[in-house]
Amino acid sequence: MIVCHCTQISDHDIRAAIDWMRAADPRTIITPGKIYHALGKRADCGGCMPLFLDTMRQSDSLGIAPPILRAKTTSAGEPTHEGRRQGHRVSKRRAAV
Repeated sequence: MIVCHCTQISDHDIRAAIDWMRAADPRTIITPGKIYHALGKRADCGGCMPLFLDTMRQSDSLGIAPPILRAKTTSAGEPTHEGRRQGHRVSKRRAAV
């Protein structure tokens, strides 16, 4: 599956880069930037980043994920909203009467 349309990176490419980096240095911290660099590419628009990070999380070779890759949750185990108030999107706000 194509993850990044701008640079034509697939999920297979991401997993292969992670495996290669893990084999080269088992203790390295693997980031999206390092994966782009290993593939000889650069991030363009960033629209793929959520899917890119999900693909990284699903890789068996990733090991301990750096904080950016960890799913953020509240103490109750629910996903956070990154500090934004609940109705931060215009489409979610109540219509003014």
